[in-house]
Amino acid sequence: MKIYLMWIIAFLLTLVLTIVFTVLFSKIKGNLFEDIRGGIPRGVGIAPFIVMVLLFPAPFNYLIAIIGITAFVDDIIGRKRLGSYMEVGQFFRGIGILIVMIVGYNIMGPVAILVALMVQITNIADMQPGTACFSVIIMSVISFTILAIVHSPSYYLPVLLLLICLGYVSQDYSGYIMMGEIGNHSFGVALGICLALVSASIAKYIAPSSFYVVEFIIMLILFLITAIVIAKLRETTLEYYLETYLHIENPTFGDYVMDVLTGGGLGDLLRRIFLGTEQYDINNSFLISLGVRRLVYNPIKTNDSKKETLDRNTSFDEEGFI
Repeated sequence: MKIYLMWIIAFLLTLVLTIVFTVLFSKIKGNLFEDIRGGIPRGVGIAPFIVMVLLFPAPFNYLIAIIGITAFVDDIIGRKRLGSYMEVGQFFRGIGILIVMIVGYNIMGPVAILVALMVQITNIADMQPGTACFSVIIMSVISFTILAIVHSPSYYLPVLLLLICLGYVSQDYSGYIMMGEIGNHSFGVALGICLALVSASIAKYIAPSSFYVVEFIIMLILFLITAIVIAKLRETTLEYYLETYLHIENPTFGDYVMDVLTGGGLGDLLRRIFLGTEQYDINNSFLISLGVRRLVYNPIKTNDSKKETLDRNTSFDEEGFI
């Protein structure tokens, strides 16, 4: 298939499937329909997921398929508990992340770790309508530009991802649909693959003798840049969330970035495990600027000997609004 034809098909197929699944999930309801803002179909990110699995080349599409399927389990099951520390859906998503790391390692080496962890930051981005999509669009353009400059034959993949995202974004940005975990996780891994290709192309060009080390460093930089982009796009809602619900006074931009990197269920689970019921006060101005207050914020707080758990989703809907 010619590249230009593939791009056109990607855009149109995503557009059509988004409409189809919006109507379908609105009729099915259940966990695929959120009773907020007048009722919103959830999990419509299955549309771009299908297109990515169909049009991304093997073996990269295997990684997207793995994370998308395990994430969709979360969308279908909902927020059922699995013990006191996590939900069933979180467990399946965690398994998906580990499988992507393991399978991806055999495909692209150590950068597969960061490719899998991209789901963390796109998941946090998706808590505000359109932010995950805009983040993918911005980083896809950057990826295409770099790959085109170094004359990499992989330049077409960021464009493919960009057009898939453009076929989906309009209704998501308007808040009429939610992509769900299947959407933000699939976009995360797909974007991670594009960034890994950029990292490999640059490392091969500037340091072929230390390829894997340099590739990983470049990928880490791109990973952090993506987190910074998301933090900037979500600056207003993150400020409100951190001040109102986590009681972090005058949050810095470092706090916003740290929330993108470590917020949500996985970060809170790790904090519960390592911090127990301890809550640490950070007073050093340099550490505050780096966002360490958000990093060590314990979701389990003790007030007058009464323990209460703060869950991001009890006060915010999935898209980050009251």
